[in-house]
Amino acid sequence: MQRLAMLSRLRTFVEVYRQRSISGAARSLELTQPAVSQHIASLESAIGRTLFERHPHGVNPTAAADELAAEIGDRLDLAEAALAGARARSADLAGTVRIIGHADFLSEVVAPQLVPLLQDGVRVRMEPADREGVIAALTEGHCDLGISAFAINDRRLSSELIHSEPLIAVAAPAVAARVAAAADRAAALVAEPVLAYNIERALIDEWLDANGLLRAPVSPALIAPDLRGLRALLTTGFGWSVLPTYLCTGELARGELVEISPPRRGTTNSYYLVWSPAALRQPRIAHARRILVARLQDAPQEN
Repeated sequence: MQRLAMLSRLRTFVEVYRQRSISGAARSLELTQPAVSQHIASLESAIGRTLFERHPHGVNPTAAADELAAEIGDRLDLAEAALAGARARSADLAGTVRIIGHADFLSEVVAPQLVPLLQDGVRVRMEPADREGVIAALTEGHCDLGISAFAINDRRLSSELIHSEPLIAVAAPAVAARVAAAADRAAALVAEPVLAYNIERALIDEWLDANGLLRAPVSPALIAPDLRGLRALLTTGFGWSVLPTYLCTGELARGELVEISPPRRGTTNSYYLVWSPAALRQPRIAHARRILVARLQDAPQEN
């Protein structure tokens, strides 16, 4: 019993450390704030060191807390995930898993990998969001798993690389032909309308920079948060963009789009599965995470 009590206190400590908040940890762990405070006080008494300094807006960890978190945080997560996985193999998995992420990747890549989960009786709800939306939904407990095309360094969340996809510059044949025939490739690309995923133009600028073509800021003609919208407009013969290959393989095969050959090299886009460690105590969420990691990491990638 004493070992179980200490394990519970350590889990509470890790959650407070990640949340920097007694109340936030209490919500995540489904405990009362006095119970969380009592766990921390008991742990401090056991190790003889202060772990947190309280202030009006939360807590700040001490050096002792930093050391303890570095020693046990990931190990505790792995142990709890393994325990939840074991429970999942013998438990009723009925319930819902809520997955949030980039709409095009969820629809085109993630959805086909959900069949084993659905066959196990788990209901899935998918919601579109950008990186900030993914972080907010997971930390506030509105969703269980997230997909992000950007690395997330929020201390309250864990993540794992699950998929890397080649990125290529594409346009309708006439547009691509004009660019290819131009003596100055960079100038030709600037002269054509650019379709971008977001205002930062991350995919566009990365490709241009990798190929020595980024000379001045690009002003997109269209910005759309779903890459499928860019694909649809490109096939009408308007503009150019940079897309992951999973979105344009069919269009390339049918000749609706043509790759604008990179002078130097192509680029890739990485996708991460993101979750709150506390969520993995639920068997169905641990089960869903395990299936998605296995299937998406093994999913064939276009070359």
